[in-house]
Amino acid sequence: MKTPYKNIYNILKLNRFIVLAVVIFAMLSSTFSLWMAFKTNKAALNSAFAINTDGSIIPLKLVTQKENFRVEALAHLELFHNYFYNIDASNYERNLEKALWLGNSAVDNLYRQKKADGVYNRLLQYSLVQKVLSIDSRISESNGTYSFTTTTIFEINRGSIIDTYELVSSGNLITVDRNFPNNPHGLLITNYFENTLKKLNDEGRKK
Repeated sequence: MKTPYKNIYNILKLNRFIVLAVVIFAMLSSTFSLWMAFKTNKAALNSAFAINTDGSIIPLKLVTQKENFRVEALAHLELFHNYFYNIDASNYERNLEKALWLGNSAVDNLYRQKKADGVYNRLLQYSLVQKVLSIDSRISESNGTYSFTTTTIFEINRGSIIDTYELVSSGNLITVDRNFPNNPHGLLITNYFENTLKKLNDEGRKK
C-alpha cells in the first residue's frame, strides 16, 4: 500500500506559520532587550555615585543612608549618656528608666550592679548632683556591625567640693523599631561596658 503524499500547500502554510512566529518572537525579544537597556542606562544617568576610600563606587543613596544613620546614632548615644549619667536625687529614677529603653540587657545589668553597689543610695544620702558636661562619641562600622566609643565628662557636686571625671565607655548599636517617645531613633545599645573612669582634678574644685 502506497503512503499518500501530504498536501504541499498545507506543508508550506505550516512552515510559513512557524517562520512568522519565530520572526515575531525575535522582534518582541529584541524590543524588550532594547527597552531594558534604555531603562537601565537612564536610571544610571539619573543616579549619583560617590567614590569610596578604596576606589570603589558607592551609590549616593547608600552614602546618604549611612550619613543619616550616623546622625541618628550620635543623637541616640548623647540621649542615653545624658539620661544615664546626668542624675541627682530628684530625677535619677525617671532618667534611668528612660535610659533603659535605649539599651538592652547589658545596660540593665550595669544599672543593677550600680544599684547593688549603693551608687544611687549615696546619691540620695548625700544629695549629690551628677552633671554631664560633654559627650563625645565615635562610631565605626565593620561588616555591617556598628560599634562606638564614647567619652563622657561629668562632675559630681558634693556641696562644698566638685569633682570632675572622665568616663570612656563602648558598645555596639543595632537597629530596632522606633518607639516614640521611648526610643525615637530606632536604635539599641548592646554590649555596653564602662572601660575606664578617671578623676580629672585630684583635689577637687571648691565652690
